[in-house]
Amino acid sequence: MAAAKVASATWPVAAKIFPEILEVDENKSLWATYTPDYQAGDSLKKDISVDLAIIGGGFTGVSTAYHFSRSYPEKRVALFEAKILANGASGRNGGMMLNWVTDHLQFASDDMTQRVYNTTHDGIKTILTIIDRHNLDVSLRHDGSLEVYTDSQRAETAHAEVEHHQSLGIPVRFLDAADLKKYIGLEGASGAVLDPNAGQINGLQLVRGLRPVLIEQGVEIYEQTPILKVREGREIELETPHATVKAKAIVLATNGYTGKLGYFRDAVFPLHSHVSATAPLTKEQQQSIGWHQSSGYADDYDRISYSVMTKEGNLVFGGGSNESYAYLFNNRTAYPGTPESAMSSFKKMENTLYDYLPNSKAFPIKHRWTGTLGITLKRNNLMGVRGDHRNVFYAVGYCGHGVTLANLSGKVITDIYSGDDGQWRGLPFYQPDYAPIPPEPFRWLGYQFFTRVTGKSPRA
Repeated sequence: MAAAKVASATWPVAAKIFPEILEVDENKSLWATYTPDYQAGDSLKKDISVDLAIIGGGFTGVSTAYHFSRSYPEKRVALFEAKILANGASGRNGGMMLNWVTDHLQFASDDMTQRVYNTTHDGIKTILTIIDRHNLDVSLRHDGSLEVYTDSQRAETAHAEVEHHQSLGIPVRFLDAADLKKYIGLEGASGAVLDPNAGQINGLQLVRGLRPVLIEQGVEIYEQTPILKVREGREIELETPHATVKAKAIVLATNGYTGKLGYFRDAVFPLHSHVSATAPLTKEQQQSIGWHQSSGYADDYDRISYSVMTKEGNLVFGGGSNESYAYLFNNRTAYPGTPESAMSSFKKMENTLYDYLPNSKAFPIKHRWTGTLGITLKRNNLMGVRGDHRNVFYAVGYCGHGVTLANLSGKVITDIYSGDDGQWRGLPFYQPDYAPIPPEPFRWLGYQFFTRVTGKSPRA
């Protein structure tokens, strides 16, 4: 960490030597196949003035637009997406809808443990309520998810933690190896923690399904409209390719792309994550590979592997090794080439899947894609407000827990804007400190050296 702080002092010079360029590639995930007829909305062609400008059309941006416009129907709100709604991580993730704020995070007190779980549980309930309220066509499962332990000692520790969590009213359950097989027959697993309140969702359907809802609530949506530059002031000016936006306040809803606007370059870095999926499996085929119930699982390794079974029967898998992830020099936000050019990485991942579920090898992979995550060294998401005029709101750095947290962020940002944010104060994501990440070339060199030597992900 000391070396990172020293290297961070070179940011002013490094930013000039290595200027960043926004790259936005096309979403080719399984989730995108669910909305084949979706057409991007119009881009911004004329200058406008708004009360709130939201930069980014994923979970964070759409959630903020939804909650803010319901709280302030009289205000003019505009959302800007560089390409098409849910083109980024919100439409390319593994689909896990989880509680907690990050993996294996220890909280300072029992009260905070309860508070974090209840907060994220409420976040999941809010997602489900919105889907029900507006009758959205969103594929999801809400039948629990598993955290799997591959080591008997870690499983024993997890069992004790479950008993403590149960004493706090948190409804998790420990499954020994025999009980786990009744859910998913994973080879090499010593036990698992079942969270019955977790699930799986096609986030792309949620985001795109909310577009007509937002428009009805008065939100202006401009797709294919990247924000090229932000000029802060009492009134903020945003530069787009064809017009200028003046806004009383803005929201940075750009996660792994945030550095391109000059914000949080020392806090968040874009990490490319590979994911694959089969064609839909029948119930009989699911049974044949040992998948009986539960929406998904994640294991206990540093380079977490995870898998979900969609309502339609697609077996989705990601993670499991350094080959599953990539950091590209100078914070590049589009993975170059095609899935075929990264086939060695995908094959390595798929072999991990076959280690857990050997019979799944009978069903070929149909979809392969890559998405850009926003990662912090502490693995802590950042939500809050900044700027000399306190008019730059943000929610970034979800570290793989964005399905729940990013959908929750719209409520948090709206409450901060309102000055009624007491329920969020003190939570791990509320305006926290973060570990600084050094600039290039130290960032790329550090990532490559650490991951190759340790086989782990860099973290503070």
